[in-house]
Amino acid sequence: MMSYLFTSESVSEGHPDKVSDHISDALLDEFLRIDPESKVACETFVTTGLVVCGGEVRTSGWIDQEQIARNTIKEIGYTKAAYRFDYNSCGVISTIHGQSSDINQGVVREKPENQGAGDQGMMFGYACKEMDNYMPMPIELAHILVQELAAIRREGKEMTYLRPDSKSQVTIEYDDNNMPLRVDTIVVSTQHDDFDEEEKMLARIKADVENILIPRVKKYDSHISSFIKEGYKLHVNPTGKFVIGGPNGDTGLTGRKIIVDTYGGRGAHGGGAFSGKDSSKVDRSAAYATRHIAKNMVAAGVADEMLVQVAYAIGVAEPVGLFVNTFGTANVKDSSGNIMSDGEIASKVSNIFDMKPYSIVKRFGLKNPIFLKTSGYGHFGRDSYTDEVEVFYQDSSTFTKEIDGKKRYFKNVEFFAWEKLDYVDKIKEAFNL
Repeated sequence: MMSYLFTSESVSEGHPDKVSDHISDALLDEFLRIDPESKVACETFVTTGLVVCGGEVRTSGWIDQEQIARNTIKEIGYTKAAYRFDYNSCGVISTIHGQSSDINQGVVREKPENQGAGDQGMMFGYACKEMDNYMPMPIELAHILVQELAAIRREGKEMTYLRPDSKSQVTIEYDDNNMPLRVDTIVVSTQHDDFDEEEKMLARIKADVENILIPRVKKYDSHISSFIKEGYKLHVNPTGKFVIGGPNGDTGLTGRKIIVDTYGGRGAHGGGAFSGKDSSKVDRSAAYATRHIAKNMVAAGVADEMLVQVAYAIGVAEPVGLFVNTFGTANVKDSSGNIMSDGEIASKVSNIFDMKPYSIVKRFGLKNPIFLKTSGYGHFGRDSYTDEVEVFYQDSSTFTKEIDGKKRYFKNVEFFAWEKLDYVDKIKEAFNL
C-alpha cells in the first residue's frame, strides 16, 4: 500500500489577481442592478497606483465605473498610501465599450428560451465526498486559511501587522482508496508591515500563524481539524520579508486564478474564467450548472466522485455534448443488475437537467447582482442563502422601501443557488435509489 500527496492553493481578496476579479464582478453587479438584461464581459488590470478596466457591455443605462472600482478596493483593505496602491489615490482608467453586434445576434433571440450560448467551449463541474460541502479537502482548507487570516486582519485585535495580500497552500496525504489521511504540509505567505529586524519578524509571524491562525481554522471546521495532526510541516513566508505586495508587488488580471476559483486542480477545467462575465457567457453559467449536477448526483448516492463536462457551440442553445466520469465509483445498476456505465449515467443526466443557457440562468437566478460575493475564496462549496439587494428598476419581482423620504427598489435574490441540493429526490427517482 502506497499513499500519495495532493496539493491545492488559495489566495486572499488582496492578491492582485483577486483585486481584479473583485472589481470586474463589482462592475457586473452594478450593470445588473440597473438592467438585468445587461450583457457584460469586463476585464481589470491592476498595478502600482493604477486600475485599467476594459471590455464590452450592452446595457440600458450606465454606471460610475471609477467609484465602483475605488469602493471595491477600499472594501478589500487597500486604504493606506504606504501600500502604493490605495483606493483614494490610485488612477482609474476605463475603456469599456459596446458589445459586438455579431455576438449579440447569437445570444439574444425573439423567444428567450432559444437563447444561444455566448461562446463555444467546454465547462466542468466536480464533486466528491471528502467534505460535507462535496469539495476536495486541499482546496477547502486552503480557502479557510486565507479567509481566517483576512478575518483576523479586519478584526484588528491580533496580528495587527497584516496587510491585504496573502496566499495559502495545503498538501494532503491520501490512501490507496483516495481517502484523505492527514495534512502533510501547510504553506502560508502573508504581506505585512515593515519590521526593524527580519529574523524577529519571521519568528513572530510564524508563531502567530501557529498559535492564532491554525487554532481558528480548527474551530472553523471540526472535520478538517481532525486531519491537522501533530507533525505536519508548516512553512510561513518562506521567502522571508513580504512587505511589498498586492498590485504594487505584482500586476493583477481578471481570470488568472481559475484553479483557485474551482477545485484546486482536482477534476478538470475548461480554461474559461468567471469574473466579469454575465450569465449568457457559458464559461460561467455552465460551470455553475455542471457543479450543481455533480454535487446533487454525489449527494444522491449515484457515485462517490463525479466529473461532469458540457460543451457548446456559440449561438446554439442545446449543448453539443455532455460527459460524465465517476472514476469507477458508480453505485447504481442497470436493468440487468450491472453497475451502470458512465455513458448510461450521462444519458440519464441529460434527461434530468435542462442545460440550455436560458434554463440555467432561470434555474439559478443569474440575472441578479449576486456575483461580487463569488470573486473571493472560490465559486463552489459555499452555502447558498437568500438576501435582499437594491436594484434601480421596477418589475414584478421588486418591492419598494422608503429611505430618507425616497422610494427605492429591492428584491430578494439567491446567492450560490448552484450549491443547493434541490435535485437529489429527482435523481434518486430516476436511478431507483
